[in-house]
Amino acid sequence: MEYGYGQIRILHVLGVLGLGGAECRIMDLYRNMDRDKIQFDFLVHCSPEKTGKNSPTSDELMAVREPDYFDNTVKQLGGRIFCLPKFVGTNSKDYKAAAKRFFEEHQGEWKAVQGHMTSTAAMYLPIAKKSGIPIVIAHARSAGVDNGLKGFATRLLRAPLQKEGITDYNFACSKEAGISVFGERLMNAGSVRIIPNAIDIKHFAYNEETRNRLRKELGVSNALVIGHVGSFRYAKNHEFLLNVFAQLCRLLDNDDLNQYSMLHGMRIRLLMLGKGQLMDEMKALADKLHIYDRCIFAGNKSNAWEYYQAMDYFCFPSRYEGLPGSVIEAQAAGLQCLVSDTVTSEVNVTELVSMRSINSEPRDWARKIIDDLLLHEDYQEDPLEEEIKLNQTFTAIAGERKESVFESEDAPDMDMLDNGTGFVRINTPDDRPKDMHRSIEYSIGDRSQSSRYIQNKLRAAGFDVKQQARQMAYFYERGHF
Repeated sequence: MEYGYGQIRILHVLGVLGLGGAECRIMDLYRNMDRDKIQFDFLVHCSPEKTGKNSPTSDELMAVREPDYFDNTVKQLGGRIFCLPKFVGTNSKDYKAAAKRFFEEHQGEWKAVQGHMTSTAAMYLPIAKKSGIPIVIAHARSAGVDNGLKGFATRLLRAPLQKEGITDYNFACSKEAGISVFGERLMNAGSVRIIPNAIDIKHFAYNEETRNRLRKELGVSNALVIGHVGSFRYAKNHEFLLNVFAQLCRLLDNDDLNQYSMLHGMRIRLLMLGKGQLMDEMKALADKLHIYDRCIFAGNKSNAWEYYQAMDYFCFPSRYEGLPGSVIEAQAAGLQCLVSDTVTSEVNVTELVSMRSINSEPRDWARKIIDDLLLHEDYQEDPLEEEIKLNQTFTAIAGERKESVFESEDAPDMDMLDNGTGFVRINTPDDRPKDMHRSIEYSIGDRSQSSRYIQNKLRAAGFDVKQQARQMAYFYERGHF
């Protein structure tokens, strides 16, 4: 196959096509790609049990595979879906045989194979390379592993990726993810390229109409809504989240000293998006903590961006992450975020993010959330100004908005593409006031006023998927940055 400026096909390797973080980020990139030039296909995994074979073909697996969340999206965008037998640790020989047969049957179809499933990448990427794939890429999207035997096995399987020559390129969503998968030696040698988990920034921008409509649908129009987005699994640390929320409820319910009088009488809810194997266990914990009636287990939502609008605060106490797109999305929606310090610091893009140890007591997290909402900080130089901002915050929570007393200016347009190659941050002189709370572009408590300022900061940090799609198209076409 001749590669130039015609349509080039790229094969992305994943576990499934469900509504997970990696899948969402790839689909965002896919939607924004110039598909006249670049087209994506997907290689996923499923159990071979229903085929009655240990090493079935892709066609045999696809015949018994249940359709996944993004199947229709892939087909509508012009992509194809293929399948390998799921690797379970004891079927290494059968897995490699199936991968070898697959890539031999599809020789010449893809310019690159990009493996987001790094647990088995050291098996399928060398096979793809031997079959004639010009470029093989391992893409690290997680900065940790689960505890116990599963985590030990994952580290063992990833170990070959820390050697030169296994891949042509190593990508990582953050420095921590790169070190976790590829090791410090390759990171220090410059053999790992950091590619942020980009989002459609404008899609998540604060929208008053959407907020009011969805809060009405959820029955939380006059409630204070703490939000979280993440699958119910070990890494996301939902048990800590629920304990933080329980402590927050207790602080407000038993505020005998009237420290939080502004919040008295206000309903409070914990809104959680996501599904997963630990969901039932977390529901039981919520019941045990006597907060179940204050929790909303919303499940997976295709319109997740609308749910960020309905939230008033975002809490994210993960044990480990690569680079959580949900924290970037929350910032794009203008939400203050409290994030565990075990999460990569690269999510700390705007003034909206605070980081705290999950070794702290849940009560400390709860106090931090309340203090953020009440604007209890060390900058109370102008009580009248802070009182105005505080009133704006709780007017917004109640479902009404007043015109801001602050005038706004358009921020510089940072939506530009570097004329060179690679992922270069856009650097512009920053002559804004150093005290972000005095900035005319940014005001805590006014998500609408701050929206453009926040979006520009995220875009400048490389989190705009439209910009990233152009940069990745350059790489896919030319084979280099």
